Amino acid sequence: MDFASLGIASVAAITVICYLIGMGVKASGLDNKWIPVIMGVCGLVLGIVGMFIIPDYPAKDYITSAAVGIVSGLAATGINQIAKQLKPTVEEAE
Repeated sequence: MDFASLGIASVAAITVICYLIGMGVKASGLDNKWIPVIMGVCGLVLGIVGMFIIPDYPAKDYITSAAVGIVSGLAATGINQIAKQLKPTVEEAE
C-alpha cells in the first residue's frame, strides 16, 4: 500500500502548521490551557481548506475534513507533550 495515496502527507502538514501556531501562542503569553482549543480550531479550518486545495486529501466532505483537521491539530498538542515528557528534568539529571 502506498501511503501517499492515503493523503498522510497532507495530514502531517496540518499537524506541523498547527504545532508552529501553538508555539507562537505559547510565546505570546496566553494561558497554556487555551492552546489545545486553539490547535483544534486551527486544525478544523486547515482541514476544510485542505479539502479544496490538496488534490490527495483523505476526506471529500466537510464533516470528515473538519474531523481530520481537528485530530491533526490536537495531535500537534500531543507531540509537544510527548517531547516535554521525554526531556529529562534538572532533578533527574543530577
